[in-house]
Amino acid sequence: MKGMLYRATFDLTKEELAVFRALKSPIKIQDFIDSFPRNMEKNGETQMSPRRVLREQKMHCFEGALFAAAALWIAGEPPLVLDLRATTDDYDHVIAVYRRNGYWGAISKTNYATLRFRDPVYRNMRELALSYFHEYFIDSGKKTLRECSCRPFDLRQFGTSWLVAEDDLDDIGAAIDDAPHQLLLPPENRRHIRPADQMEKRAGALQEWDPADPRT
Repeated sequence: MKGMLYRATFDLTKEELAVFRALKSPIKIQDFIDSFPRNMEKNGETQMSPRRVLREQKMHCFEGALFAAAALWIAGEPPLVLDLRATTDDYDHVIAVYRRNGYWGAISKTNYATLRFRDPVYRNMRELALSYFHEYFIDSGKKTLRECSCRPFDLRQFGTSWLVAEDDLDDIGAAIDDAPHQLLLPPENRRHIRPADQMEKRAGALQEWDPADPRT
Protein backbone atom coordinates (compact mmCIF):
# COMPACT_ATOMS: atom_id res chain seq x y z
CA MET A 1 0.00 0.00 0.00
CA LYS A 2 2.77 2.46 0.86
CA GLY A 3 4.45 1.88 -2.50
CA MET A 4 1.15 2.33 -4.33
CA LEU A 5 0.56 5.64 -2.60
CA TYR A 6 4.11 6.73 -3.31
CA ARG A 7 3.58 6.14 -7.03
CA ALA A 8 0.27 8.02 -7.11
CA THR A 9 0.33 11.40 -8.83
CA PHE A 10 -2.52 13.06 -6.90
CA ASP A 11 -3.00 15.22 -10.04
CA LEU A 12 0.25 17.01 -9.22
CA THR A 13 2.73 17.96 -11.93
CA LYS A 14 6.02 16.14 -12.30
CA GLU A 15 7.82 19.13 -10.76
CA GLU A 16 5.40 19.30 -7.81
CA LEU A 17 5.72 15.58 -7.16
CA ALA A 18 9.50 15.88 -7.15
CA VAL A 19 9.25 18.45 -4.35
CA PHE A 20 6.97 16.25 -2.25
CA ARG A 21 8.86 13.03 -2.85
CA ALA A 22 12.03 14.60 -1.48
CA LEU A 23 10.20 15.12 1.83
CA LYS A 24 10.54 11.58 3.12
CA SER A 25 10.27 12.18 6.87
CA PRO A 26 8.49 14.54 9.28
CA ILE A 27 11.83 16.23 9.99
CA LYS A 28 12.43 16.92 6.30
CA ILE A 29 8.85 18.20 5.95
CA GLN A 30 9.30 20.52 8.93
CA ASP A 31 12.60 21.86 7.61
CA PHE A 32 10.97 22.54 4.25
CA ILE A 33 7.96 24.44 5.56
CA ASP A 34 10.21 26.41 7.93
CA SER A 35 12.04 27.70 4.85
CA PHE A 36 8.85 29.33 3.55
CA PRO A 37 7.87 32.85 4.61
CA ARG A 38 4.84 33.22 6.84
CA ASN A 39 1.74 34.11 4.83
CA MET A 40 0.61 37.36 6.48
CA GLU A 41 -2.57 37.46 4.34
CA LYS A 42 -1.89 41.05 3.31
CA ASN A 43 -4.55 40.89 0.59
CA GLY A 44 -7.17 39.10 2.68
CA GLU A 45 -7.63 35.71 4.30
CA THR A 46 -6.53 32.63 2.41
CA GLN A 47 -6.77 28.88 2.86
CA MET A 48 -4.49 27.79 0.04
CA SER A 49 -3.99 24.27 -1.28
CA PRO A 50 -0.52 22.68 -1.33
CA ARG A 51 -0.26 23.50 -5.05
CA ARG A 52 -0.98 27.19 -4.42
CA VAL A 53 1.47 27.23 -1.51
CA LEU A 54 4.24 26.03 -3.82
CA ARG A 55 3.31 28.68 -6.37
CA GLU A 56 2.94 31.56 -3.90
CA GLN A 57 5.98 30.48 -1.84
CA LYS A 58 4.43 31.27 1.54
CA MET A 59 2.06 29.68 4.05
CA HIS A 60 0.39 30.15 7.41
CA CYS A 61 -0.43 27.48 10.00
CA PHE A 62 -3.52 26.00 8.30
CA GLU A 63 -1.82 25.97 4.91
CA GLY A 64 1.34 24.53 6.44
CA ALA A 65 -0.59 21.78 8.20
CA LEU A 66 -2.32 20.77 4.96
CA PHE A 67 0.95 20.89 3.06
CA ALA A 68 2.62 18.69 5.68
CA ALA A 69 -0.34 16.29 5.64
CA ALA A 70 -0.10 16.08 1.84
CA ALA A 71 3.61 15.30 2.07
CA LEU A 72 2.95 12.56 4.61
CA TRP A 73 0.23 11.10 2.37
CA ILE A 74 2.44 11.08 -0.72
CA ALA A 75 5.08 9.31 1.39
CA GLY A 76 2.51 6.62 2.22
CA GLU A 77 1.22 7.83 5.61
CA PRO A 78 -2.28 9.08 6.48
CA PRO A 79 -2.84 12.85 6.06
CA LEU A 80 -3.89 13.79 9.59
CA VAL A 81 -4.30 17.21 11.19
CA LEU A 82 -5.21 18.37 14.68
CA ASP A 83 -7.01 21.58 15.63
CA LEU A 84 -5.91 23.52 18.71
CA ARG A 85 -8.69 25.88 19.79
CA ALA A 86 -7.95 29.06 21.75
CA THR A 87 -10.08 31.62 23.55
CA THR A 88 -11.86 34.24 21.45
CA ASP A 89 -9.08 36.80 22.05
CA ASP A 90 -6.49 34.57 20.36
CA TYR A 91 -6.13 32.48 17.20
CA ASP A 92 -6.61 28.75 16.77
CA HIS A 93 -3.69 26.69 15.49
CA VAL A 94 -3.71 23.68 13.14
CA ILE A 95 -0.91 21.11 13.04
CA ALA A 96 -0.19 17.96 11.05
CA VAL A 97 0.30 14.88 13.21
CA TYR A 98 2.22 11.66 12.60
CA ARG A 99 3.00 8.47 14.51
CA ARG A 100 6.23 6.59 15.15
CA ASN A 101 6.30 3.31 17.10
CA GLY A 102 2.99 4.12 18.76
CA TYR A 103 3.89 7.69 19.76
CA TRP A 104 2.59 10.92 18.24
CA GLY A 105 4.48 13.97 17.02
CA ALA A 106 3.52 17.15 15.13
CA ILE A 107 4.61 19.31 12.22
CA SER A 108 3.74 22.96 12.72
CA LYS A 109 4.06 26.18 10.71
CA THR A 110 4.35 29.22 12.96
CA ASN A 111 6.09 32.57 12.87
CA TYR A 112 7.03 32.49 16.54
CA ALA A 113 9.58 30.76 18.73
CA THR A 114 6.84 28.61 20.27
CA LEU A 115 4.08 26.32 18.96
CA ARG A 116 6.58 24.52 16.74
CA PHE A 117 7.57 20.94 15.81
CA ARG A 118 6.96 18.15 18.30
CA ASP A 119 9.02 14.96 18.45
CA PRO A 120 7.08 11.66 18.52
CA VAL A 121 7.03 11.10 22.29
CA TYR A 122 3.33 11.62 23.10
CA ARG A 123 0.97 8.72 23.79
CA ASN A 124 -2.24 10.39 22.59
CA MET A 125 -3.75 13.59 21.19
CA ARG A 126 -4.38 15.08 24.59
CA GLU A 127 -0.76 14.69 25.65
CA LEU A 128 0.40 16.18 22.36
CA ALA A 129 -2.00 19.13 22.57
CA LEU A 130 -1.09 19.83 26.19
CA SER A 131 2.57 20.17 25.18
CA TYR A 132 1.50 23.49 23.61
CA PHE A 133 -0.44 24.78 26.62
CA HIS A 134 2.37 26.55 28.47
CA GLU A 135 3.61 28.40 25.36
CA TYR A 136 0.18 29.36 24.02
CA PHE A 137 -0.36 32.90 25.32
CA ILE A 138 -1.15 36.43 24.17
CA ASP A 139 0.74 39.68 24.82
CA SER A 140 -0.82 40.15 28.26
CA GLY A 141 0.59 36.77 29.33
CA LYS A 142 -2.81 35.10 29.45
CA LYS A 143 -2.60 31.43 28.44
CA THR A 144 -5.32 30.84 25.90
CA LEU A 145 -5.31 27.20 24.71
CA ARG A 146 -8.60 25.59 25.70
CA GLU A 147 -9.51 22.64 23.45
CA CYS A 148 -8.19 20.25 20.83
CA SER A 149 -9.77 17.88 18.33
CA CYS A 150 -10.88 14.69 20.04
CA ARG A 151 -9.07 12.65 17.38
CA PRO A 152 -6.88 13.38 14.35
CA PHE A 153 -8.83 14.80 11.40
CA ASP A 154 -8.29 12.57 8.35
CA LEU A 155 -8.11 14.58 5.12
CA ARG A 156 -8.68 11.49 2.97
CA GLN A 157 -12.41 12.06 3.42
CA PHE A 158 -12.05 14.98 1.00
CA GLY A 159 -10.50 12.86 -1.75
CA THR A 160 -7.42 14.24 -3.50
CA SER A 161 -8.71 17.45 -5.12
CA TRP A 162 -7.71 19.59 -2.14
CA LEU A 163 -4.02 19.08 -2.94
CA VAL A 164 -4.35 21.02 -6.21
CA ALA A 165 -7.42 23.22 -5.65
CA GLU A 166 -7.32 26.78 -6.98
CA ASP A 167 -10.12 27.97 -4.71
CA ASP A 168 -9.63 28.49 -0.98
CA LEU A 169 -10.25 25.36 1.08
CA ASP A 170 -12.97 26.93 3.20
CA ASP A 171 -14.89 23.65 3.39
CA ILE A 172 -11.97 21.86 5.01
CA GLY A 173 -11.40 24.74 7.42
CA ALA A 174 -15.05 24.68 8.45
CA ALA A 175 -15.09 20.89 8.83
CA ILE A 176 -12.02 20.96 11.08
CA ASP A 177 -13.56 23.70 13.18
CA ASP A 178 -16.88 21.82 13.47
CA ALA A 179 -15.26 18.50 14.44
CA PRO A 180 -15.72 17.36 18.07
CA HIS A 181 -13.23 18.93 20.47
CA GLN A 182 -12.21 18.04 24.01
CA LEU A 183 -11.54 20.41 26.89
CA LEU A 184 -7.88 20.76 27.91
CA LEU A 185 -8.11 23.21 30.81
CA PRO A 186 -10.13 21.87 33.78
CA PRO A 187 -12.58 24.69 34.66
CA GLU A 188 -11.92 24.22 38.37
CA ASN A 189 -8.21 24.89 37.80
CA ARG A 190 -8.59 28.03 35.68
CA ARG A 191 -7.85 30.31 38.63
CA HIS A 192 -4.60 28.45 39.30
CA ILE A 193 -3.03 29.17 35.89
CA ARG A 194 -0.01 31.48 36.12
CA PRO A 195 0.34 34.05 33.31
CA ALA A 196 3.49 34.01 31.22
CA ASP A 197 6.25 36.02 32.93
CA GLN A 198 8.38 38.74 31.37
CA MET A 199 11.11 36.38 30.15
CA GLU A 200 8.51 34.10 28.55
CA LYS A 201 6.86 37.09 26.90
CA ARG A 202 10.18 38.17 25.42
CA ALA A 203 10.77 34.69 24.02
CA GLY A 204 7.19 34.52 22.74
CA ALA A 205 7.57 37.82 20.91
CA LEU A 206 10.40 36.51 18.68
CA GLN A 207 9.30 36.33 15.05
CA GLU A 208 10.91 34.30 12.30
CA TRP A 209 9.59 36.44 9.43
CA ASP A 210 9.21 40.23 9.58
CA PRO A 211 5.71 41.29 8.47
CA ALA A 212 7.39 44.07 6.46
CA ASP A 213 9.21 41.49 4.36
CA PRO A 214 7.62 41.64 0.86
CA ARG A 215 7.80 37.84 0.63
CA THR A 216 5.28 37.40 3.46
